[in-house]
Amino acid sequence: MKIELHEIPISEVVKGYHENNDNGVVGYGGNLDIRPAFQREFIYNNEQRDEVIRSVRKNFPLNIMYWICNPDGKFEMLDGQQRTISICRYVQDTFAVDKMRFMNLTPEEQAKFLDYKLMIYFCEGEEREKRDWFKIVNMAGEELTPQELRNAVYPGTWLTDAKKIFSRRNGAAQNFASSYLSGDPIRQDYLETALKWIGEFKGFQGKTDDIICAYMSQHQHDSESGELWLYFQNVINWVKRVFQVYRKEMRNVNWGIYYNKYHENDFDAVKIEHEIQRLIDDDDVTSISGIYEYILDGQEKHLNLRKFRPKDIRAAYERQEGKCKKCGKTFAIDDMEADHITAWSKGGHTTPENCQMLCKSCNRRKGNV
Repeated sequence: MKIELHEIPISEVVKGYHENNDNGVVGYGGNLDIRPAFQREFIYNNEQRDEVIRSVRKNFPLNIMYWICNPDGKFEMLDGQQRTISICRYVQDTFAVDKMRFMNLTPEEQAKFLDYKLMIYFCEGEEREKRDWFKIVNMAGEELTPQELRNAVYPGTWLTDAKKIFSRRNGAAQNFASSYLSGDPIRQDYLETALKWIGEFKGFQGKTDDIICAYMSQHQHDSESGELWLYFQNVINWVKRVFQVYRKEMRNVNWGIYYNKYHENDFDAVKIEHEIQRLIDDDDVTSISGIYEYILDGQEKHLNLRKFRPKDIRAAYERQEGKCKKCGKTFAIDDMEADHITAWSKGGHTTPENCQMLCKSCNRRKGNV
């Protein structure tokens, strides 16, 4: 990696500055791609943005920035996007700092602002070297999310298209699925979720990072991300068909893993809604979001069923004189566990009269039957 330091005045960087949803963000006379595909979106809050402007006004030093030198003589922003956009937007008079817009500064103050020298390293090297450097220089700034780091490793036409859909607030993915997903598209939460889902659907194995990286590597140089977008829409549309009454707790369900397993099954939406209402009314069920997972895979653990109260456990232990209901042996109370006499799945409830004490060994064997 070859790195060379340059001093470039703000007046040069802001030349030709332009933001466009489709064509990205450019400056430096059209020769600097300020937001290449591997870069995050603009995430500075107003105070962070304003501090950049105050630093320039006071002639305080800003942190060094890094630009990638491309073979065609143009540049890509490696590090410094947030500061650069803050500066360019201020010069374009889009916001005020301490009640002063750029246009309200005196000519002398404007000239001083524009003459401020930005310290910028020009970086040349192999593609992987540049992406690894991107990770290093970002560690000291706003912490990168795992998906932002993956974006740095797998840039290209596919990622550029995917970010238009999944990485914008009020973008296509958020507008379509915000009722069913939590997270911030700007921090790549929507893109990461969609990639994990489709990666599992395609049969990639391993941890979440392995699955996502496998899919991104395979599609890095595709011209567009239509497969991912279509799959994502299929997941959400399937959820809407199966669960036709919306509840806010549906945002906490990992829908993709269930779509991958059950989307070919026939479901009766009317019967499902009746069962959901019954479970919501059941005092033993403490996780509403878990109801949807339970409906699909039948595992009671999702429901987070109510536990017996300590005084009910003590009463059952005393009633049994410390003896396990299964093996009849005597145990200390800490070596026993409360159990439903009639299982919840068979209509039993978490009530004092339905509580019995089993030794841990018997209770484990009962659970495995």
